[in-house]
Amino acid sequence: MNPSPWSEHNLTAEEYSKIIALMGREPNHLELALFGVMWSEHCGYKNSKAQLKKFPTQGPQVLQGPGENAGVVDLGGNLACAFKMESHNHPSAIEPYQGAATGVGGIIRDIFAMGARPIASLNSLRFGDIEQSRTRHLLHGVVAGIGGYGNCIGIPTVGGEVFFHPSFHGNPLVNAMCLGILKSDRIFRGQAAGIDNIVMLVGARTGRDGIKGASFASEELSDSDPDKRPNVQVGDPFMEKLLLEATLEILEKNLVVGLQDLGAAGLTSSGAEMAGRAGNGLYMDLEKVPLREEGLTPWEMMLSESQERMLLVVEPDKAESVRQVFAKWDLLAADIGRVTDDGNFTLRLHGEIVAQVSASYLTDEVPVYIREQKEPAYYLKNKKADLSAVNKCGDLTKLLKALLASPNLCRKAWVYEQYDHMVGLNTVIRPGGDAAVLRLPESVKGLALSVDCNSRFVYLDPYLGGALAVAEAALNVAAVGARPLAITNCLNFGNPENPEIYWQFVQATDGLAEAAEILETPVTGGNVSFYNEYDGRAIFPTPTVGMVGLLENLADRLTVDFKDFGDLIYLLGHSFEELGASEAHYFLTERDEGPVPRVNLPFIKSLCRFLEKAAKSKLLKSAHDVADGGLAVALAESAMAGDKGISAEWSGPLTAGAALFGESSGRVIVSLEEKYQKRFLELLNDFSVPAVLLGRVTGRDISIKYNDRAISAPLLEIKKAWTEALAALAAF
Repeated sequence: MNPSPWSEHNLTAEEYSKIIALMGREPNHLELALFGVMWSEHCGYKNSKAQLKKFPTQGPQVLQGPGENAGVVDLGGNLACAFKMESHNHPSAIEPYQGAATGVGGIIRDIFAMGARPIASLNSLRFGDIEQSRTRHLLHGVVAGIGGYGNCIGIPTVGGEVFFHPSFHGNPLVNAMCLGILKSDRIFRGQAAGIDNIVMLVGARTGRDGIKGASFASEELSDSDPDKRPNVQVGDPFMEKLLLEATLEILEKNLVVGLQDLGAAGLTSSGAEMAGRAGNGLYMDLEKVPLREEGLTPWEMMLSESQERMLLVVEPDKAESVRQVFAKWDLLAADIGRVTDDGNFTLRLHGEIVAQVSASYLTDEVPVYIREQKEPAYYLKNKKADLSAVNKCGDLTKLLKALLASPNLCRKAWVYEQYDHMVGLNTVIRPGGDAAVLRLPESVKGLALSVDCNSRFVYLDPYLGGALAVAEAALNVAAVGARPLAITNCLNFGNPENPEIYWQFVQATDGLAEAAEILETPVTGGNVSFYNEYDGRAIFPTPTVGMVGLLENLADRLTVDFKDFGDLIYLLGHSFEELGASEAHYFLTERDEGPVPRVNLPFIKSLCRFLEKAAKSKLLKSAHDVADGGLAVALAESAMAGDKGISAEWSGPLTAGAALFGESSGRVIVSLEEKYQKRFLELLNDFSVPAVLLGRVTGRDISIKYNDRAISAPLLEIKKAWTEALAALAAF
């Protein structure tokens, strides 16, 4: 029995009927392939578009919101930054090195396509149980791929996060973020404007790697997926460096009308989207496409996702100048078509039309689905969990050491030391703190960057988890003294056709939207990655948030490390009896359960403003967001970072477990000189931020006493547990 003509392109019978109705005829095989990739979730957002419209996308700082290669925000002084985050999950599951490397390469091209020079990369990674050999294989490959590409192209990897949980077995998450700097009046866009302008394909030749990658990204994974290695692209960071420099040169010389990265769906998406944005058409002569090997069919040319390629629209009298620039950089620049006024996306081969589809059909007529929702049975059941394990623990010192040695809380130097985070000499705060900080060129200002999401929170309470991802990213940025500006996101979920998964997605994005609105951090762009499942089991939902913040003066930056003996240590914010969803509870029980910490978004906004003001006023020596692992872990991290001990003692109404290991949101520990205490308390009052004096920076031991429970150990012992764990766990 022959398969239905639409099935090999991941289309449904209903979608095929819509295509026939739009075209007034049946599409040929190539035309159907164009619809298949453009109407995939990866390109068309058909299962997510309705929810994405709920995000706040505007603000006085936003110069370019969603819909372009990357978002752009104003930094003042005619400077702006372009930034975006995208996923490369499925390719990384099949071929971890190339999957991760090409994910980095693709997001870098999105940034310089806006006219910005990329200056930093970040990543958010999720893997399965570290004890499993497959997890270690994926971890090693992904980390090597990120480092290999970023280090070779000369763009520092300045921050990120790594999280391990069995739900990510077989389907890791590899989310890559990049940021670049440009002049605020020099933003370029991906539009095929100007009738009869030349369409040029520049950079690498087109091969068979990555064919149907966009459709592949919209499928579930299984044990048979090593057969899909041809769907994974192959990257060349050295060529990308040449492409970057050549592209920025032609932009500086005003030689280009519009340009776009060839990412998912290759020539198909770049050509159709550029035409659609301008309301024009364009044609391509496929025999003019430079090929890596002979014999590629039109179908293969159009669906190839070979890397290091850009599509340009150039005025005819400037085409020769463009060719000369690319020749200087030893790159191809081929005239493959023209912009037309007929609105059609037309493909020709040796003068014969082999496909012709209205560009708007491919970009604007993508079906929009609002799926059935169903609250999962686990949602209410897990809220009623027994959370007594932490309080029953007899030795809290031993618990702290064990937590600091656990995969999610131990030092991640084994990962980030494989990345060059100083190339370019813009990195001021390196990986390992709450947020990375970069200096801006020819300015006293700095940028703070963070990526964050607690996947367990989102699984147990998607709405709160989505809101907490934004709140946590904002606090990370504020903890270095910066003002949160805007966010990008990467929304990683399972199969949206499953009502329980779609419920997770709607709840999480609603929470994210509310938090972004209240915290005044609009969403400037991002990516949706559905179908993250392995052998029928979905990952924990993970709406990763990338936050950008602005430091008006780099001299005001804060770091996490305790600085001087005798400094006072305060805890800012509200603490509650909240051990649900905590790392400590999971460590002791291996159960994901309990109520997720509440979130007070207006308070977090005030706390962020307080931190920015306190940093500018030079009142604080250090600041560190209290997050995974709770207060005891945060205190130990600041002590280890400064190589200074602490003596803390206080009392309160909470159990010792909740006080020391609960993960209540909206809390920060700070240190300051005693002579600034009065001004500090006055400023706290101005912003209605509660604070508890915990103790002082002192000695070489960790001494923490809450009510009648204590943690006490030499700092060296604590640090040994924290520093040696991941390298040992990750070893083959």
